Amino acid sequence: MNQDMQRTLFNAMLRIRRIEEAIGTHYKQQKMRCPIHLSIGQEAIAVGVCSQLEKEDGVFSNHRSHAHYLAKGGDFHKMIAELYGKKDGCTKGRGGSMHLIDLDAGFQGGSPLAAGSLPVAAGFALAQQMQHSSAICAVFFGEAATEEGIFSETLNFAALKNLPLLFICENNQYKTHPFAKERHAENRDRVKIAQAHGLKTLSGNGNDLEETHELAKKAIDHVRNGKGPTFLELETYRLHEHIKRKHSDTEESQVTLEDHCPLKFYKEKLIAEQVLTNEGIEVMEAKITSEIDYSFLLAEESPFPTFDLDDEKAYAE
Repeated sequence: MNQDMQRTLFNAMLRIRRIEEAIGTHYKQQKMRCPIHLSIGQEAIAVGVCSQLEKEDGVFSNHRSHAHYLAKGGDFHKMIAELYGKKDGCTKGRGGSMHLIDLDAGFQGGSPLAAGSLPVAAGFALAQQMQHSSAICAVFFGEAATEEGIFSETLNFAALKNLPLLFICENNQYKTHPFAKERHAENRDRVKIAQAHGLKTLSGNGNDLEETHELAKKAIDHVRNGKGPTFLELETYRLHEHIKRKHSDTEESQVTLEDHCPLKFYKEKLIAEQVLTNEGIEVMEAKITSEIDYSFLLAEESPFPTFDLDDEKAYAE
């Protein structure tokens, strides 16, 4: 990976982190009335995967979708307006945080239901296959989604039809609140489950951006070359609770940002390799801060939409 790419990927992670931090801060003002689920700590996965997808490739997400949307090239201004329920939002204020959709960016949408996006993503991949399209589909989900019956059903269908579908499991050790070991057998192995359904499988450290980037390239190349669906599990750590707050002060959650932060790891690596300097990072930070301030200002000034409830379509006055 060349130095320009390293700087680009670091900037993408930094931008997503600062945007989500700003969302958490502004949410306290009670002007965003949709539930907000942050993915702070998981940025390396979104950036490592989406940076290698083409614009026409479809991406499906879950209720924690901001990072995936931004990494896929979604419009930041439209996303913030959407969180405010405004007309300039990517779904004109109808979707909110858990239902972001932006077809111009190839972002096909998220789902608030665990595993809810999996069968829809399979349908999208099947449509691309039937239309002889070169586009592939990537679907992000948490490891708790693998406990749903539709997970196995979708794996089986994807393998049976040889779909151009990449499954990305963001294993952050959590469901809503309890740890994984409180929910299923300790030796349950999602990678082996995917293998048993006939998928190619890869796994690795989702907090290491370059490792994630390399694994994602192998997985995407496999899918794009028509070799079949692929399951990629990446271990990470979500630094906030289910909805917005930081983890409670329990024995098992005595984990600091420094222990798991992919942004910190990559920053230290690039500074040590003289790819980045502290001064260069300050310039990135200033530019991102300016963009964030402008987007929140636009969102607050944007009008609320007016809806025609007879046909369920948003229209501008």
